[in-house]
Amino acid sequence: MTESPGTARDAEAVSRFVESFAAQLVEAGLARMPARVFAALLSSDEGAMTSAELGEQLRISPAAVSGAVRYLAQQHMVSREREPGSRRERYRVHGNQWYEALTNRETVIRRWEGALREGVTSLGADTAAGRRMAETLAFFEFIEVEFATMMERWRAHREKTFGPP
Repeated sequence: MTESPGTARDAEAVSRFVESFAAQLVEAGLARMPARVFAALLSSDEGAMTSAELGEQLRISPAAVSGAVRYLAQQHMVSREREPGSRRERYRVHGNQWYEALTNRETVIRRWEGALREGVTSLGADTAAGRRMAETLAFFEFIEVEFATMMERWRAHREKTFGPP
């Protein structure tokens, strides 16, 4: 694991954090290996590691790293970048990874809204199932509006607190 100049890191403490935070992510629904890889990247000083570094730190195979990174990249939680002058890739977590990951969920919510609208129409708005679907649709529509407002407030807060991205 890379260290900042002049900073000694307790590898055991970092490992405990990675496993503890990964366990929290797993409890929230993330698969175990992507959770561990994400926590390792998040806890690295550079916010980026190679497949070999991840494999060594987490004691996992290159295939496990690859699968985890593929999933995390699809969720917009990490990105891939080439090491300058090398064919090796580094995987990077960005400061706005939560923003990106949640924004990606907004697309999923819109698809659910479309499916729920079809469900209300198919089942009939006056049936118990149709009313239940209509309420679920209303919930997601509410969340979508509130989410957009909340993310705008977050962007302003982040810039005020941490400076421009």
